[in-house]
Amino acid sequence: MIPNEIAPVGQLWQAIRREAEGVLANDPVFGAALSSAILDQPDFGGALSHQIGARLGKTPADRARFAELARDAVRCSPDLIDAASRDLQSIAIHDPATMMLLPPLLNFKGYVALQTWRVSNWLWRQSRNDLALLLQSLSADQLQISIHPAASIGTSVFLDHATGIIIGAFAVIGDEVTILQNVTIGRKHSEPDRAPKIGRGVLLSAGSTILGNVTVGDFAKIGAGAVVEHNVPPGCTAVGVPARLTNCPEASVPA
Repeated sequence: MIPNEIAPVGQLWQAIRREAEGVLANDPVFGAALSSAILDQPDFGGALSHQIGARLGKTPADRARFAELARDAVRCSPDLIDAASRDLQSIAIHDPATMMLLPPLLNFKGYVALQTWRVSNWLWRQSRNDLALLLQSLSADQLQISIHPAASIGTSVFLDHATGIIIGAFAVIGDEVTILQNVTIGRKHSEPDRAPKIGRGVLLSAGSTILGNVTVGDFAKIGAGAVVEHNVPPGCTAVGVPARLTNCPEASVPA
């Protein structure tokens, strides 16, 4: 359990290890898997890389190869670890279903898919596009989450109940965004170079679709099943098909 604030990565890792040691003491049957995933790892980056390999690889050789790829990425780009730390702690702080760090790290496929995207995005920025797209494909196959490597995603992001999430190329997603299952964020065929921009603290509810050159303002909420093709001002709620605005702050309501 962590306090209601973002801790440094080193402190996070110690908290994860303490949780793992407590689980091992209470449930020795879980010990072998827990040791390889956490207790045998040198640091948070090692544990995270192990999880990416374990989730994406179908064979031991594949799992080792993808884990090593993730290790290379976090060694070359330490900001990936900082982002992964913020994502994980945000789940423990804000998700009422868990107040611990270990369960989302080991069992929340949305968390692993997001960190897989961070590695693929790093590869994309290194012009290793084919390998980046391979990771996207594997994430779609194994985790049912497809995030294009050319998307842009902030930190403290939570993919909750993460199944059927699609985030297209060039989409921009801000910090502290929560995305539920079966959400699509993508371009229109008539605007192939324009993708949605999702502001800070936005909630995208289950089954919602955001399409085209639209902006969803900070702390807006998109209702379940809504189809958004026009801008949503900050703080507003958009519901329905096509989406209409409701519960807007007074400043967002036209005169």
